[in-house]
Amino acid sequence: MAPATGNAALGNWTSRAYHRAWLLDQADGLFDFFQHNSVNPKGGFYDLDDTGKPLDAEGQIRNIHIAARAVHCFAIGALLGRPGAADVVDHGMDYLWNNHRDRNNGGYFWSLDKNGPVDTNKQGYGHAFVLLAASSAKTIGHPLADGMLADITEILNTKFWEPRHGAIAEEFTADWQPLDGGAYRGQNSNMHLTEALMAAFEATGDKQYLAKAESIADLLIRRAAGSVDWRVAEHFDAEWKLDKQYYHPNEMFRPAGTTPGHWLEWARLILQLWVLGGKRIEWMPDAAKALFEQSMALGWDSHKGGFFYTLNWDDKPAKRNKLWWPACEGAAAAHFLNEHLPSDYHEECYRKIWNVIERAFIDHKNGGWHEELTEDLVPSHSLFPGKGDIYHALQACLIPLFPATGSLTKGIAEAGGRV
Repeated sequence: MAPATGNAALGNWTSRAYHRAWLLDQADGLFDFFQHNSVNPKGGFYDLDDTGKPLDAEGQIRNIHIAARAVHCFAIGALLGRPGAADVVDHGMDYLWNNHRDRNNGGYFWSLDKNGPVDTNKQGYGHAFVLLAASSAKTIGHPLADGMLADITEILNTKFWEPRHGAIAEEFTADWQPLDGGAYRGQNSNMHLTEALMAAFEATGDKQYLAKAESIADLLIRRAAGSVDWRVAEHFDAEWKLDKQYYHPNEMFRPAGTTPGHWLEWARLILQLWVLGGKRIEWMPDAAKALFEQSMALGWDSHKGGFFYTLNWDDKPAKRNKLWWPACEGAAAAHFLNEHLPSDYHEECYRKIWNVIERAFIDHKNGGWHEELTEDLVPSHSLFPGKGDIYHALQACLIPLFPATGSLTKGIAEAGGRV
C-alpha cells in the first residue's frame, strides 16, 4: 500500500469538505479549551496545565504577548460569529491598555503579576504583538483599538525603528535606555512585527505599515537568509552582522543556532507580503519556496516525524525536542505555497505535517494541544510547563479555510465569516 503522504488520489485536502470540517472542529475545540479556562478574572490570562487548570492561579506572571495573542485570536472568533469571543477581546484589551501600558514613559511592560509590573523592560517582541492586537481589535470595531493603534505605532516609530537598517531594535529599559548597551538585534521580534505590520496595513490602509514590513523582509530574508543558503539566522549584532556564536540562557525565545520553525513561518509571511504588495517584489515567491524546502530537508525528522526545535550551523539537530508551533507554521506555510505555487510536494508535506499533529500534538484526552514533545513524540515539559495560549494552533487550523491573500482577520471579514 502506498504511504498516505504520497498518494495522488488523496488530492488537495483543503478543497475537501471533510478536511475543512475537521479543521473547523479542531479550531472550535481550541476555542472551547482556552475561552473557558484561560481568562483570569483579576486581569490578564492564565497559563494552563495539561488539563486546563491554571498553573499558578495566585502568582501568575502575565506576559504581554499572551494577552495580545488572546485579543488577536478571539477577534478572529468574533469575526467567525463565536459567542463570548468579543468578551475575551474586551478583557485582553482592557488589560493591555490599563495595566501593561506605561503611562509615565510610554510603551508596554513585558510582564505583570497581581501587584503590578514584574519585568518593566520594553521588548520589541511584545510591542509587535500589541500592534497585532490593536489591528485585530480594530477589525471588530473595539472602542480601544484606534487609540492603542495610534499609541503603539508612535512608540514603534520613535523608539524602536532604526531607519538606516530598516528594522527595529530589540529591547530597552523602562525609561528607554538600550538594554545591555543595545548590542543585540534579533530576527524573531522583527518577524512578528512583519506579521503585525501587515495586519495594521489591512486594518487601516496606511502604506507606511506595508513599507516597513517589506523593509524588514528585505533585510532578514533576501539579504540575510539569502546569504546563508536560505537558513533564517536568529541573532545579530547592532549593525545586523550575523552572530553564529550567540548564546542566551532563555531557550524559549533566543535559542542558539537556527530554528527551522521560523523558516516555515517566514515562508508564509513572505507570500502574504508578496500578495499584499501587489505581487511586485519578484524575489519573494522563490524565497518562500526555498525557505520551506530547506526546513523540510534539514529540520523535519524523516524517521519519527515533527520538526527538530533547533539546528547547529552544520545543519545537525541541536535541540531534538519537537514543539507544536513549528508544526503549526509548517502546515500553514504548505497551504500558502500550495495556493500560490501548487505542487504535489507541497500537498504531500501538508498532509504529512497534519498527520503528525493529529497523532502526537492534539491532546485528545484533555483538549488543547501538547506544546512540547520529546524526539520520540512523547509529551514533555522541558521548555513549556503547560498549554500557554491558542495562537499558533488556532491559526494552523483556520488559515487553510480562507484565501491565502492576507491575514485571517482580512480573509474572514471579506468572506463574511463564511468558511
